[in-house]
Amino acid sequence: MADTIVDAVSRALDEAPGRNFRETVDLAVNLRDLDLNDPSKRVDESIVLPSGTGQDTQIVVFATGETALRAEDVADEVLGPDELEDFGDDTDAAKDLADETDFFVAEAALMQDIGRYLGTVLGPRGKMPTPLQPDDDVVETVERMKNTVQLRSRDRRTFHTRVGADDMSSDEIAENIDVIVRRLEATLEKGPLNIDSIFVKTTMGPSVEVPA
Repeated sequence: MADTIVDAVSRALDEAPGRNFRETVDLAVNLRDLDLNDPSKRVDESIVLPSGTGQDTQIVVFATGETALRAEDVADEVLGPDELEDFGDDTDAAKDLADETDFFVAEAALMQDIGRYLGTVLGPRGKMPTPLQPDDDVVETVERMKNTVQLRSRDRRTFHTRVGADDMSSDEIAENIDVIVRRLEATLEKGPLNIDSIFVKTTMGPSVEVPA
């Protein structure tokens, strides 16, 4: 990991004015030389941050039986088929659920019903559930997703993602940023050449450029 990333994070943390609440640390990525009107050229990645997000991640699981019971220990909410059908009849409640939840996980057997009742709400938000196969461990899946962030550019040249919190160390946040940059360089059409600039900042603090 480059020392320049650590230095940029340290500056962002040091220059941020003191607040009486825990601030998120965000990364802003500016892309170039990409036709983002073409969906295949857009950034849409899920990344597990090695140092964690530093924030609470809201996760809802759609499940039944033993999987539902096990999920109750780790998920923020566990919903069954009956609740799922209720959301199909209440669009406002479905939108509230989607907006308040970072990630959804669902037993594979329920995915068809989720598409039917919640697809029009979750799909456009990029929040369709991660399917849970019969052999998958729901606890392990949810724990992993608590440390996951979404990189999603849609059709915009600039997009943002969470990389930590202001009470994390500069090294921890820099490690998260390093993983994100490496993923972008590996997945973008022209690699690093498609990255125009990257900035790191706390919620209320000034932006500091992360050198390439």
